[in-house]
Amino acid sequence: MIARDATLDHVGFVVTSIAEQREEFARSTGAEPVSEIIHDPLQRVRVAFLAHPNGGPRFELVEPFGERSPVAAFAAQGGGLHHLCYAVDDLPAQLAAARGCGASVLRPPRPAAAFAGRRITWVLTRQRLLVEFLERAAAPSAEF
Repeated sequence: MIARDATLDHVGFVVTSIAEQREEFARSTGAEPVSEIIHDPLQRVRVAFLAHPNGGPRFELVEPFGERSPVAAFAAQGGGLHHLCYAVDDLPAQLAAARGCGASVLRPPRPAAAFAGRRITWVLTRQRLLVEFLERAAAPSAEF
């Protein structure tokens, strides 16, 4: 289902408070904070990124912003591992492949504040794995 050219960009973790949990998360993973806290009003979350000094995928800490945040209920239960994010060259082709494997597209592609307006979309696989797809480059303003 995941395109051959896809690369694992980050692993997302839901937390109740980035400000309170970022340093402890960094210590436990050996990663270092590499971004400020970014507010994304379209996704109704705040996020921050950490990276391991030896490379590899980043960690994304995701904090709900308001009661209507899609991660609010998960955070209220303590949060934890939430999603894998793959960067892809062709977002429409990736969505078609996901649908072809029986995955459900949960949200249409939208620009994301954490990625300089590049679009993301959310897919739930038949195995109940939540996958975020991130386009590598900004796309023309075509809608799906």
